[in-house]
Amino acid sequence: MGIQQIIESINAAALRTNVPNMAIGDTVSVHNKIVEGDKERTQVFTGVLIARAGRGITEMMTVRKVVDEVGVERAFPISSPRVEKIEIVRRGDSRRSKMYYLRDRKGKSRRIRDRRRGMKHVAKA
Repeated sequence: MGIQQIIESINAAALRTNVPNMAIGDTVSVHNKIVEGDKERTQVFTGVLIARAGRGITEMMTVRKVVDEVGVERAFPISSPRVEKIEIVRRGDSRRSKMYYLRDRKGKSRRIRDRRRGMKHVAKA
């Protein structure tokens, strides 16, 4: 067994298995644990999934939302124990694998078309 297989077998134990089938352009809610002093609470970050990178335990997703006309982006490790759960709020139709062009958009052009047709391959929640 090679070194790469040993590393992947160790990482398989920490790999999250309950990740929903999400695609670029979907609106997702990420429930993130926040520690403030001795208290712990859950903060929900809802926005558009604009990028996914990496694979396995190092996979990251970038979520973008607009608050008071200011864009806010956060990158979340998908397999992190700080991320409690990921919910899909809305399915978006995208033709790109990275939606960085949304950073330059304003107003109605910032919206993403809803994916209503071709939903046969998407599992119902």
